[in-house]
Amino acid sequence: MSASVVSIVGRNPVSDQSWQSEDAPDPIELGVIGWGLVILRGLPLALLVTSGLILLLTVRLVERPIYGPRRPITPFISQFVCRNAFRILGVGFRTSGDLMQERGAVVANHSSWLDIFALNARKRVFFVSKAEVAKWPGIGWLARATGTVFIERDRKKAREQTKVFEERLTAGHKLLFFPEGTSTDGLRILPFKTTLFAAFFSDELRNFMYVQPVSVVFHAPKGQPDRFYGWWGDMEFAPHLLKTLGARRQGSVELIYHTPAKVSDFDSRKALAAHCEAVVRHAHTLARLEK
Repeated sequence: MSASVVSIVGRNPVSDQSWQSEDAPDPIELGVIGWGLVILRGLPLALLVTSGLILLLTVRLVERPIYGPRRPITPFISQFVCRNAFRILGVGFRTSGDLMQERGAVVANHSSWLDIFALNARKRVFFVSKAEVAKWPGIGWLARATGTVFIERDRKKAREQTKVFEERLTAGHKLLFFPEGTSTDGLRILPFKTTLFAAFFSDELRNFMYVQPVSVVFHAPKGQPDRFYGWWGDMEFAPHLLKTLGARRQGSVELIYHTPAKVSDFDSRKALAAHCEAVVRHAHTLARLEK
């Protein structure tokens, strides 16, 4: 749930630049049946998310004083909500590969706000967002409540941010980054930005840190454009949500978890970022070809 908040407000968690397609987004046509599905799916989904958030905040009141930065209970609530969101939507959900057991981070390609639900549904993770989100009314409070890690885009605070990462990772949190820096139409993988990988090479983190690449692949509903679930550029959240809720047929999302990479095995952030990008891109391409 945490990252859904971040992604809804800004499809780019760590940069203000959004990927743009040469082709305009596909028109949204719901019709009577589509609007009916919006209601049939939307009301239960809203109830699920709202009740899940209330339960999470209630449990956190007890969890915080006992466990401090550790969150041994509340991530299961987020996972339950996100997994059942796909059941309500009727979107297929499948995964392959083993979840990382080591301490570290997860990096994935970014196609849509649906990525957040998908990645939370399989693995209990905490997303990383730009610091500005923490100050936004309502949304910022919600993101903080659900454990989002906020980062400053100021090199002077790099050491401070590394300390935050260290504390969260030592507490057993799996941090999730979108190294592309923006969402796309889901048909491509953009070059991975190396900036956030730099923190992994600090003296405090490098020797125990692992990074697990994940390929997120959306398969469009039959008869719909391949980029049906993609959310990019200046596309508004509400119309995209309505299109997803009102789809007569739904497609599926596939998560492919790859072998975790040990940070100390790489000479630089650029080498690590290039490795993760290559692994994610290769599996994403194969999965789309095998559709």
